Amino acid sequence: MGAIAYLKEQCGWSRGVREVLGKYGVEYEERQIHIAENFQEMVDKTGQAQQPCVQLSDNLMLADVSGEELEAYLNENGHDYVVDDSVVPL
Repeated sequence: MGAIAYLKEQCGWSRGVREVLGKYGVEYEERQIHIAENFQEMVDKTGQAQQPCVQLSDNLMLADVSGEELEAYLNENGHDYVVDDSVVPL
């Protein structure tokens, strides 16, 4: 399973998550939460309504996560970035 990112189209936190996923070369499907079905799916999986949320595997969901928190998780778990850009907006 690839990652699933529950995001808003115009949101600074969502933009940070997109940038980090790109920086680390993580393939993901973006699900916009302004679509009721996607929002409900996120709430069902996380038990809360805050976003962004990133599902990295069947049993791993990072809820209400910022780009910085996502990057810290990826670093702590041995992921290397594929884009060497220290100015990625988080």
